[in-house]
Amino acid sequence: MGQKINPLGFRLGTTQRHHSLWFAEPKNYSKGLQEDQKIRNCIKNYVQKTIKNYVQKTIKNSGQKTINIPSDEELISRIEIQKSIDVIKVVIYTSFLDFPKFLREGKSQRIKELQTNVANIAKGFNSVNQKLNIAITIIAKPYEQPTILAEYIAKQLKERVPFRIAMKKAIELTIATGKTKGIQVQIAGRIDGKEIARVEWIREGRVPLQTIRAKIDYCSYTVRMVYGVLGIKIWRFAGEE
Repeated sequence: MGQKINPLGFRLGTTQRHHSLWFAEPKNYSKGLQEDQKIRNCIKNYVQKTIKNYVQKTIKNSGQKTINIPSDEELISRIEIQKSIDVIKVVIYTSFLDFPKFLREGKSQRIKELQTNVANIAKGFNSVNQKLNIAITIIAKPYEQPTILAEYIAKQLKERVPFRIAMKKAIELTIATGKTKGIQVQIAGRIDGKEIARVEWIREGRVPLQTIRAKIDYCSYTVRMVYGVLGIKIWRFAGEE
């Protein structure tokens, strides 16, 4: 009981807000959803494609063997899209402190190239020429974001770290921020390559899913392993309104 609805959709209008803010006629609603999905995929694929070269260049210039830069899987927490009649505003929430510098580097400046790619997607859906604005918001405490936390667990599982150790380490990273009052991490599927799928979960503190005023951050993430697909779900309780 109490887990048959998405915790974010359950709290829209109280403690949660939409990641896409726009209005459309019923006949154009599906096109708007497809456009949003393609814009998000375009940004994530572009960052994933170019970040490796940036990391190699940074390491080469600094002379260090390793450098503390998040991997491409742990860069973007979420992407908000706000549409008006003539403007599309895309807000990227990232944990990478040098992300603005990363986008402005390169011969043609990556930000211009990214804007061109996103603008071409928007033109394919709309006949009206809309201006595109890209804003970047830096997240001070990335491990308070369930999306980044789920991607961290997925990376640990791909590196053959035992799933219980990965889950406990993720919980420690979140609790260490000090603003988390409860967290639950769940992994489902053929864990460790077992023939029978099962569900394993760990909870620390309180996670009141039935209370609407509770601030619950939720993430559902899929990771593809050699032996099949695993599903990662994270519930984070940050207090009550």
